[in-house]
Amino acid sequence: MQLTRRRLLQQVAAALPLPALATELDWPCFRGAGAGGVAEGYPVSASWNADPDFGALSGVRWRVPVPGLGHSSPIVWRDRIYLPSAIRKSGKAPLRVGPSGGAPTPAEDNVEQSWVVLCYHSQSGRQLWREVAREAVPRGTRHEKGTHANSTLTTDGQHLVAFFGSEGLYCYSLDGRLLWSRDLGVMNVGRWGIGYGYGSSPSIYQDRLALLCDNPVDAFIMVIRLSDGKEVWRVSRQGVSDRSWGTPLICASGSRTQVIANGWPWIVSYDLETGQEIWRLRSGGDNPVPSPFVANGWIYVTNSHGGKSPIYAIRPDARGDISLPETATSNDAVLWSSPQGGSYISTPVVYGDYMYFGNTNGVVRCFRSKTGEKIYEERLGPDAAIYASLVAADGKIFCPSENGDIYVLKAGPEFRIVSRNRMGEPCYATPAISKGILYLRTTESLIAIG
Repeated sequence: MQLTRRRLLQQVAAALPLPALATELDWPCFRGAGAGGVAEGYPVSASWNADPDFGALSGVRWRVPVPGLGHSSPIVWRDRIYLPSAIRKSGKAPLRVGPSGGAPTPAEDNVEQSWVVLCYHSQSGRQLWREVAREAVPRGTRHEKGTHANSTLTTDGQHLVAFFGSEGLYCYSLDGRLLWSRDLGVMNVGRWGIGYGYGSSPSIYQDRLALLCDNPVDAFIMVIRLSDGKEVWRVSRQGVSDRSWGTPLICASGSRTQVIANGWPWIVSYDLETGQEIWRLRSGGDNPVPSPFVANGWIYVTNSHGGKSPIYAIRPDARGDISLPETATSNDAVLWSSPQGGSYISTPVVYGDYMYFGNTNGVVRCFRSKTGEKIYEERLGPDAAIYASLVAADGKIFCPSENGDIYVLKAGPEFRIVSRNRMGEPCYATPAISKGILYLRTTESLIAIG
């Protein structure tokens, strides 16, 4: 019997070697290995042009169209790139580009969609396979600046996990074979009765998969067995977090492994094996979007909105209620904090001795990562707006902007824009970096730079 084109592509892809042990060259999840957003060991381009309307193309290895719409980031495992997307059955998905005035406006996108997982060859951009996870009318709404595929995939080299929030959790082999799936219910994350869309990405540690599901109606965090999709534990977050879009951080330190979840009014750490609460910290910003991450052996968390934008550097051996009194900036568990300066949507990056923040108004800030001393606050440009998270490599900080430009900063205490690189399309997704190549998702394309 003649094979379909899709099955033939899957069999070709399956023939490629897939070692299960991650290397520092892989970018297996949101913000890469360890969720720190840093890749080293290779030179990375500082200047390029991917916009034919701006002039001759330069520095572009390849560019391929991506069907549908998604703010999810590419991940890289060996010579493959994996990417999810949501594709409308008819018409183009609406997206508000540019200032929205902060209005909680839902998108008019409640029509039948296909939620898909895509696989590309990293050297050529050739699509290897495409799997449809679900076809239906969305069970939740989304913000006009969001999408129905905000969450980034994750892999351990054997399993590939896609979480579309209300549209389900799916685990594939790396050649696109569905291993198991679960329906975790409707997660209309938002406020004022408006669902902004699900945004938290799944996190893997060994045979454990952590999921943050802060639906205001029934908020919970859970850990699932990666091998078969069976629930290990589930803990309610009612009264702990009214909403959160950050990705849970799995931090293995000393004799314990914990799951840290950003939230409001509490940031909380849970034991990975039992779900028992380890510590909690009263938070500030009431729309927590950035994800916790580890650098310098410490846990960094920030959030913003509602007049507060705190930053915290936390010891991984913290226990109990580690909240700070109103006038204090540190205690035995919190090494330093700042009541202002944190980011609203973008997750910051620690690179060397400094911590860099990007904001939706185009302002970037730099702090000393070990003391919290503010170094600078500058604006990238009048039309810059950062929604994607920052990443760093080769002495550079990469700042994707909604206006379709990637600003490259020189790492260090001096604010210096090395280059402004045109992509030709708005950029909301956090870049991936592997072997010195930048993989960038715009609203319509996947592009390799280097």
